[in-house]
Amino acid sequence: MLVNLKEILKIAEREKTAIGMFNATGFDSLQAVVAAAEELNQPVIIAHAEVHNVYNDISMVGPAMVAVAKNAKVPVCVHLDHGTSLDMIYKALRLGFTSVMIDASALPYAENEALTKSVTEISHAMGVSVEAELGRLVTGEAGSKEETNANMKAEDFYTRPDEAKIFCEKTGVDALAIAFGTAHGFYTAQPKLDFDVVKNVAAATGLPLVMHGGSGVSDEGFKKAIENGIRKINYYSYMSKAGYTAAKAVIAEGKTSYLHDVEYAAMQAMKEDVKKAIKVFAGLN
Repeated sequence: MLVNLKEILKIAEREKTAIGMFNATGFDSLQAVVAAAEELNQPVIIAHAEVHNVYNDISMVGPAMVAVAKNAKVPVCVHLDHGTSLDMIYKALRLGFTSVMIDASALPYAENEALTKSVTEISHAMGVSVEAELGRLVTGEAGSKEETNANMKAEDFYTRPDEAKIFCEKTGVDALAIAFGTAHGFYTAQPKLDFDVVKNVAAATGLPLVMHGGSGVSDEGFKKAIENGIRKINYYSYMSKAGYTAAKAVIAEGKTSYLHDVEYAAMQAMKEDVKKAIKVFAGLN
């Protein structure tokens, strides 16, 4: 069942849980994510990240994502993750995505606000939800280190509740991605999360909040984040790693020369990893 982000996050708010967002970088991961959600009978968000467009163009994978969502047995939101260009956002809207993220967090505050407001007005007119970002993670979407002032600390990038309140009121967004200590990509050490930032931003905005850089956070970290107002968790790196590890094992066995055998093993491994994540986010274990 195809739904927008605002609708699916109402479920999370009602149940005091979080909905997992998983990047579908190809048809194998798309099948893995939706199959996992259906097996657990849980809502899910499938996403196409602009940074991944080089691997699977949105014009090809996008229609498949929408079709799979429509036919799914559970609520599924089709989301554009980290849309940084208006061209990509407009493509997602034309293809029938039910949610877009306008990521203008690298811009000065005033420019972020103005661009986000413009995207929100256009998207809402089409019944599409909008996620924005305020504050910045210390790594970029591709997992690379952001260029920062040497004198700045991670805390300097955290979302400010007072600023978030004004931003959300002026832009009309449906969800806000915040910075409180997570990072994109693989963690080399357990992240130190500031849950007071989550709690205070949630109280100031009244909106469902989004955790980016969810892979690698402990189960307890997820639990505390959800308790304080996180309602959407972006998860990709460790799902992808699970698929890679499974594919590598099949190749190492040397029992097949067919790519589909490798892809199938990767898909199954990703599905099991997604199931583990969904169980944590939904409080099922």
